[in-house]
Amino acid sequence: MKILLVYPKYPDTFWSFTYALKFIAKKACYPPLGLLTVAAMLPESWEKRLVDMNVQPLSDKELQWADLVFISAMTIQKESVEKLLDRCRHIGVRTVAGGPLFTTSSADFDQVDHLVLNEAEVTLPSFLADLQSGQARHIYSSDRRADLRDTPSPLWKLADTKKYAAMNIQYSRGCPFDCEFCDITALFGRRPRTKSREQLLAEMESLYQDGWRGGIFFVDDNFIGDRKKLKSTVLPAIIQWMKQKGHPFTFVTEASIDLADDGELMQLMVDAGFEEVFIGIESPCEEGLQESGKVQNRNRDLLASVKKIQQAGLQVQAGFIVGFDSDPPTIFERHIRFIQESGIVTAMVGMLTALRGTKLYHRLVREGRLLEDASGNNTSIATNFIPTMNMEALISGYRSIIDTIYAPKYYYRRVLTFLKDYRPPRKGSLRLKPGYIVALFKSMLILGILGKERFQYWKLFFWSLFRRPRLFPTAITLAIYGFHFRKIAEKNM
Repeated sequence: MKILLVYPKYPDTFWSFTYALKFIAKKACYPPLGLLTVAAMLPESWEKRLVDMNVQPLSDKELQWADLVFISAMTIQKESVEKLLDRCRHIGVRTVAGGPLFTTSSADFDQVDHLVLNEAEVTLPSFLADLQSGQARHIYSSDRRADLRDTPSPLWKLADTKKYAAMNIQYSRGCPFDCEFCDITALFGRRPRTKSREQLLAEMESLYQDGWRGGIFFVDDNFIGDRKKLKSTVLPAIIQWMKQKGHPFTFVTEASIDLADDGELMQLMVDAGFEEVFIGIESPCEEGLQESGKVQNRNRDLLASVKKIQQAGLQVQAGFIVGFDSDPPTIFERHIRFIQESGIVTAMVGMLTALRGTKLYHRLVREGRLLEDASGNNTSIATNFIPTMNMEALISGYRSIIDTIYAPKYYYRRVLTFLKDYRPPRKGSLRLKPGYIVALFKSMLILGILGKERFQYWKLFFWSLFRRPRLFPTAITLAIYGFHFRKIAEKNM
C-alpha cells in the first residue's frame, strides 16, 4: 500500500511568520505533527511519503503514485483542503481525512472517501482493519478519549527538518478550563491526559539523534494542566536529559495565567529550557472574562501576573479578543494600554469568532445571531456573528488596536519594556547560531536601512548590545517578528 500524507497550505497570518521565516531561510514554522504521528500508526510495510504544502508544491505525479491520500487540517486550512480534495477526485485517488477541521465539520466533506475522526489512537485501528478486509466505511468516530501512553513517536524521517524553524512535541491533551469560545474541551476534554516521562524523553532523543538542535514547541493546549506530574517527574527528567546532552534544545509552550502563582513550577520550566509561553489573556475587562468563562483570569492583577512570569525568565506571548457582548466603548484603548504596559511583544489580538463545537457557537445559534462558519483566522477583520456592539465601531476599534501596537514607535517601545523586565537564567553569552548570523545582517539591511522602523531598530540594536548584551539575540529576533506582524497588518487592514 502506498500512502501519501498531505498537509494543506496555511494562508498568511500573524501565526504563519511568513515574513520572519525569510530572514532564516526556512519554509514553515513547524512540521505537521499530527500526520507524522498517524504515519507511525500505519503498518510498517506500507510505503509512506509526506508532502507539506507549506514547504513544497504537491504534484499530480505524487497523487497518482498513491493508493491513499491521508489529509489532516485545521479550520484555517479549509480553502486549501477543498482545492486538494478537488485534485484528488479529478485524479481518482481515494482520500482519508481527520483532524480538527474534519472532526468539527464532517458533514461538509462528503467528497472525502473515509473520514477518520476524533483521536486517531481510537478510530484509526478500526479503519485499518476494515480497509484490509475490503470493508472500509465512510465515517469512523468515537467519544472515547485516547490513552496517550499508546501514542507512538512521530515518524520524523518523513519530514525534511531543515525546512522548518522549529520542531514540535505533544506531551498532553485537554485543558482543565472550559472557556466559552474555545473548542479544546470539545475536541480533547477537560481532564489533562499525558504521555509518560519515558515517551517524552524518547521523542526528544529521537530528534536529537536525527541531528536537530534548536527550538521545540510543546503544542499542548495547557502544558501545566497536570502540575503535580510535571513537578515531580517530567520537568526534573527533562532537566537531567538536557544537562547530559549539553542543552541542545529550547522550549516554547502554552499555559494558563495561573502559572504565575507557582514559583516552583516556573523555576523548573526555566531550568528545563523553556523560554517562551503563550497565555490567553483575552481581555483586560473583568466583565469580558466573566462572560467568556475565563475563570482562571478573573479576580487577579493580570498585569502583575504577566510581569511575574517574565521576571521568572519566561517571555509571555499572549492572545487578546475584542467583540464580547460586555465590551464597553473604551475596550480598544484598554487593550492598547494593557499590551503596552505589560511588555507583551507578541500580542495576538483578534475579533471574537464562534468555532463549531464551542459553547459560544451553540449559544449564538440559540440566540439567532450566528451568520456563518468561522474561517479559523482569529486575526482577520471579520466575525461570524452579530455582535452587541455596532459592527462598524467594532471593526474600527479593532483596526485602531492593530495599527497602534504594530506601528514601529509602539512596537519597539514594548520590546524595550519587555527586555527591561525579562530575567532569563544567567547562562550563555552574546552568541548567535550560524543561520541567525545571516538573519542579523539581513535585519540590518531590511530593517535598519530600508525599513520604516530604522530609527527604532538602531536604538534597540545599540541599547541591547551595550545595556543587555545577553539579550541581543532576543532583541534582534523580536525586531524581525515586528517586521512580520506589521507586514501582515498592512496586508489585512
